[in-house]
Amino acid sequence: MTSTPRIMFTGVGAVCGAGLGVDVIWSAILEGRSAVAPIRQWDSSRWPARMAAEVAEASIQTLVEDRRLHKFISRTDMFGLYAAQGAIQQSGVLAYREKLEAPAVTRFNDRSGIFVGSGGGVYKNNYDFLPLITAGGGDLKGFGQELTSTVNPMWLLRHLPNNVLCYIGIRHGFKGTNACITNQCVSGVMAVAEAAAALRSGEADRAVAAGHDAPIEPETVLHYHKLGLLADDAVRPFDRDRRGTVFGEGAAAFVLETEEAARSRKVGILGEFLGSGCSTEGTGVVGVRPDGDGLSRAIELAIADAQVSREEVGLIVAHGNGTWASDASEANAIRKVFGDRPPPVTAFKWAYGHSIAASGAIDLAMALRALREGVVPGIPTLNSLDSALAPLPVSQKPQSLRGSVAVVACRGFGGMNAALVVRAGPVSLAQ
Repeated sequence: MTSTPRIMFTGVGAVCGAGLGVDVIWSAILEGRSAVAPIRQWDSSRWPARMAAEVAEASIQTLVEDRRLHKFISRTDMFGLYAAQGAIQQSGVLAYREKLEAPAVTRFNDRSGIFVGSGGGVYKNNYDFLPLITAGGGDLKGFGQELTSTVNPMWLLRHLPNNVLCYIGIRHGFKGTNACITNQCVSGVMAVAEAAAALRSGEADRAVAAGHDAPIEPETVLHYHKLGLLADDAVRPFDRDRRGTVFGEGAAAFVLETEEAARSRKVGILGEFLGSGCSTEGTGVVGVRPDGDGLSRAIELAIADAQVSREEVGLIVAHGNGTWASDASEANAIRKVFGDRPPPVTAFKWAYGHSIAASGAIDLAMALRALREGVVPGIPTLNSLDSALAPLPVSQKPQSLRGSVAVVACRGFGGMNAALVVRAGPVSLAQ
């Protein structure tokens, strides 16, 4: 019987309001700097919820070098392509491919997969149609006649949810197995899990996995505000005074390789993918079970898939979105799995907001970095732990790791829950 191959992380790239690149984002977290500020993409001064963690406009135009491509992709695609390029460059796979003979290059490309988690689209995608709808006054025939002369003919291509997947493949010639996942907040995490599953099953030798989103736009902010999910100042995970979340935007991407593929290149290892789990609570679109059943099952599945014990987990990166119900439910899930002595818990949305489809992917990038640095960053916005959530080992100050394995938790609308288990790098590869 063939054993399941080990899966390694050999490249990581990221962008969010806290900065361009993993190093910059990590520094902001350690220094306690939050990117949450008044929204700048439109005049938000009189908006009912006006805080978000935006990527600076000056940075947007530098994310994708090919200026011609800017006409064909959207803001969220810029983030995804930038993060993917950073991961690919760090992995060194392109330099390795250049040294191969032609037949080997063909096989290399055919065995290189791409998995991308993206948002399901925001209301802004349809704003191009609004002036014509207004001018038409309800006349559908007139609307149709003027459509092609009023709406940009590139509208459809700009807003395809799989643009990042396509352009990664086009630019780098990766022709292997692929998938585009649009599953709300868990999209990015599921892209990583699906990439690892493809490598484990022998569908590919390496894969790029990414999650990206740009949910900061007027209607989305308004609707989340109406649902009572947005805070008016900051994200305060697990705090007794938490009032909700704030949007962020950005992306994170990873290059995953089988142990054999990574060893053949003698490449540096950033960490190891150990396992994943996914579940749904089936409670409704926005509801969560107070007992944390869905998330606890996802974590248990991930730990079982990873074939590690609960005692080996040294860090939990919580979803920690700062909403009253989700944080309480998540605390219950953690205690259900780990008992009264859970490993140190942290969360990162206080620094770069909730980027929906990209949120879990960026959290994973920070989890890998935390494991490598040997520290559990604190949550500066945590002033006083909600007593109803105790015991829960969260802190305003940094904590010490309890082991070399991390659990990354992610949750989404519709009762979706996902978890990943990863190990610290550098990882020793068997000879």
